[in-house]
Amino acid sequence: MKDCVIIGGGPAGLTAALYLARFLHSVTVFDARGGRARMIPKTHNFAPFPDGISGPDLLDRMQSHAERYGAVIETCTVEAVERQDDGFCVTTDRGSETARYVIFAAGVVNHRPPLPDPVHDRGVARGLIRYCPVCDAYEVRDKRIAVLGSGTHGLAEARFIRDYSSTVTLIRPTGDRPLSADKIHVPDSPMSSLSLSESEVIVTLEDSTVAHFDTLYVALGTSACSKLAETLGAPLTKDGCIVTDVQRKTSIDGVYAIGDITDGLDQIAHAMGQAAIAATAIHNDMSEKDQL
Repeated sequence: MKDCVIIGGGPAGLTAALYLARFLHSVTVFDARGGRARMIPKTHNFAPFPDGISGPDLLDRMQSHAERYGAVIETCTVEAVERQDDGFCVTTDRGSETARYVIFAAGVVNHRPPLPDPVHDRGVARGLIRYCPVCDAYEVRDKRIAVLGSGTHGLAEARFIRDYSSTVTLIRPTGDRPLSADKIHVPDSPMSSLSLSESEVIVTLEDSTVAHFDTLYVALGTSACSKLAETLGAPLTKDGCIVTDVQRKTSIDGVYAIGDITDGLDQIAHAMGQAAIAATAIHNDMSEKDQL
């Protein structure tokens, strides 16, 4: 039986694995390699890398770091997590593992715009499609920026980005035009279609108007990858995120959750901080139980 199994190999999961391995615990990370961090072309707000670092490069470095101290990283998909005696049985598409503790770190998935996956992924790589203005609005300051979203969430994101550019347009996928949008341009008609050129985002509205932008922020929301935790009995918020205490522990003894699966802040540094807290709490809890 392993001391801990971590579900998700993003920045949160790999940081927790590093800490637990250096606490001299046996730990396995199950990673489906489909997390959002792997799609980051280059991040510039992660402090140790002033020239920026790509998501794949960052994850490769973090994985190698954790493995150096004995953490095991396996590429597979987790299919079930069940309580078993004094621990848990984690079943994957390649087998199963038992552990005393489980950390859910599978993150969330973005609701994507209406583009074929290859077109979408090329757009992300070129900076035409973006998801996190907290991460990279600095890189598109003074550009022609569109925000695809509706309701209070879409408008709030457009207002945030307005600090970086005087040319921000809120594009609605459907729905009514907001009554007040401050200095945000909101077309009367919602979007009909979306396409990408080599250097522009092209939006066609239902009234046949065609608009061109330098980048498009997608503000269509996310879905937490929390189904396994819910099946195990962990309570979720109304948005589907896993509820934890300040030490990242759920209401189930031995089960923790970290990163965007708990609050969706979408920040690498934040997720890593939660991982450090959870791993330390698990180490302390394990030490107390072993002394009984």
